Amino acid sequence: MMTATTAASPKGRRGARRRRSAGPLFVAPFMALFLLLFLAPLGYAAYLSLFQERLIGGTAFVGLDNYVRALGDPQLIHGVVRVALFFVIQVPLMLLLALLFALALDSGLLRFAKVIRLGIFVPYAVPSVVAALMWGYLYGPDFGPFAQLSHDLHLPAPAFLSDGWMLGSLSNIVTWEFVGYNMIILYAALRTIPEELYEAAAMDGAGAWRIAWSIKLPALRPALMLTLLFSVIGSFQLFNEPKLLMSIAPDVISSSYTANLYAYTLAFTGQQVNYAATVSFLLGLVIVIVSYAVLLTANRRRTS
Repeated sequence: MMTATTAASPKGRRGARRRRSAGPLFVAPFMALFLLLFLAPLGYAAYLSLFQERLIGGTAFVGLDNYVRALGDPQLIHGVVRVALFFVIQVPLMLLLALLFALALDSGLLRFAKVIRLGIFVPYAVPSVVAALMWGYLYGPDFGPFAQLSHDLHLPAPAFLSDGWMLGSLSNIVTWEFVGYNMIILYAALRTIPEELYEAAAMDGAGAWRIAWSIKLPALRPALMLTLLFSVIGSFQLFNEPKLLMSIAPDVISSSYTANLYAYTLAFTGQQVNYAATVSFLLGLVIVIVSYAVLLTANRRRTS
């Protein structure tokens, strides 16, 4: 009775109202930043994509003409296809290495596991610009250590920056950068598996390989899906690495080598801001479609 009386009193009603308003107040800073730093620039870019700068007449509204032009732009299409090929080459290798490292660390059989874990993660702490410059030096056909070693052995220098090797070289840089990041996500997911499952499996006679296959890998599916989605977004936004390697391999990496690099070139070199906004929107649409396809495929396999 006292509780009901207290809740019905003006003081109790004010306290209930304060508790109900606390949630929106906590969310308000994030929503303000989300609106100012994400939705507002996105809306402005969408607005720009509907216009075109002309020599005569200035800026004119063209509707969806920029999108029609972009869908038939061979440079954009080739850039998207090249990045899709990069995704097929690099992401499976990177996630496989991250999974193997996470399983090895979780096994408890490694000496100095903390040092090894830190060593695998450290490349992620290196900025991508610094990583691209470092690997660009290593790949150098005239000044790199591999080229110098080949010269000392009277062998031809490895063509890491040639047209046939470039995607592999870029894949190596990105893999070196992000294996540790994905490994930490997978390792954290492994640490959440209850110890009782391992004990029950051991009592049933399961060995380390059987436990990894039947317990650890099924438990890692959500974390693997998360890392795969992050990899989709990152792969199709590939920019820093080809942009920096372009200075030492200009004949291989053009200004439209990737879709993101093409949009940057259009905006800041060609001064085609409206068309660059269109290309960016289409690239975002491609990322959404590929991410949805990955999620749909994974859900169908899980339900089947």
